[in-house]
Amino acid sequence: MTDPRYLAVKLLDKTFGSGSYSNLQLDSGLKGSDLDERGRKLCSAVYYGVIERRLTLDHIIGGLSSRPIDKLDSIVLNILRCGVYQTMYMDSVPDNAAVNESVALAKKFRKTSASGMVNAVLRNFIRGGKELRLPKDSTKAMSVKYSAPEGLVKSLMEDYGSGAAESFLAASLEKSVKYISRNPLRCTEEELLAALGGIKAERYGENCFTVESGDVTATEAFKKGYFHVQGLASQLCCQALSPDENDTVLDICAAPGGKTFTMAELMNGRGQIYAFDLHEKRAELIRRGAERLGLTNIKAAAGDATVFNSELPKFTKILCDVPCSGLGVIGSKPEIKYKDISDFAGLPDIQYMIVCNALNYLEAGGTLVYSTCTVRKAENEAVCERLLREHPELEAAPLPEMLGESFGTMATLMPPKFGSGFFISKFRKVR
Repeated sequence: MTDPRYLAVKLLDKTFGSGSYSNLQLDSGLKGSDLDERGRKLCSAVYYGVIERRLTLDHIIGGLSSRPIDKLDSIVLNILRCGVYQTMYMDSVPDNAAVNESVALAKKFRKTSASGMVNAVLRNFIRGGKELRLPKDSTKAMSVKYSAPEGLVKSLMEDYGSGAAESFLAASLEKSVKYISRNPLRCTEEELLAALGGIKAERYGENCFTVESGDVTATEAFKKGYFHVQGLASQLCCQALSPDENDTVLDICAAPGGKTFTMAELMNGRGQIYAFDLHEKRAELIRRGAERLGLTNIKAAAGDATVFNSELPKFTKILCDVPCSGLGVIGSKPEIKYKDISDFAGLPDIQYMIVCNALNYLEAGGTLVYSTCTVRKAENEAVCERLLREHPELEAAPLPEMLGESFGTMATLMPPKFGSGFFISKFRKVR
């Protein structure tokens, strides 16, 4: 049988080497293994844990290794990361087991010459009381403590202050909650809960449920189209637009389709939603999801959100959920936080171009919601303020109350209360 720790190290080496998405890398690795349920859980915990805490782990290793981090063999470094992670963050793994298994991994990967060093680093860490020594500089200390690059820490502090920045980063390291959206056109709450089998679910809103760990997509409920997986903030975003069966809706950046599905259900399967994405493969994802859910009021197709299509009709409501840095979802996709902040510099112009194009389709009196899954003000408030400045035909519209909070016309939703970081703003075309 596959060694779960061996697979974790192998996948980490691929992930850090290629920059691929962690969920896709792990899913592929687990499908190609013969691990039992216990082994899959251990592999997943170590794999995600190391990605989430990489900078913290590297700080610890750097203080114990005689060789600089960047001079270590990548496999050996990932073995050390896994070993330190287990001893520091996994109470279920005895220290001796973490050390011995790490030494054995070095040999399995034919890094026998490094096995003594692996043993020494891990044992010295344990003998030292597993101490995390933080830098004196506050920004560097926050970077090490929460495993967030200094550029990200500085960006959050500039936007929200040090206290809110630290709260956000701390929340990103908490266990992620999985949410699903019930399809009221297919089932009652009782039918959904029964069809989930052994997976426990708890209602969090009218059609929103939190679910315990487990593969919800393997349940009878999923196969019958009783729900789709969707974050809490995304569900609130759809409720902010509030489409009904009399509306013609445009979801201009729709894939993989979660918001499209929720809006179609809010419309009782009536009216019409046009859902576009740049690539045909992703448009097909929307079609397949709509078919599983029995939603016939969705038209999905490939389309460039930055280019006007004169063949499309006018729309009463538009959802403009634009491509973004994704920093609001680092709790579930931790690899995103390691991207350089400078990589996001061009996003606000692209986002503005998309929302300006979307306005061409909005009829007078119509409503548009602009949203992102990031908390960067340059991609959120700054884009919206520019939109109001340069488009006198628009006015800011009030958002509904969300989980007992009032936000005015722009809302930055923060974890853990709202599941993830998210931004929602609402506009009305007055002429």
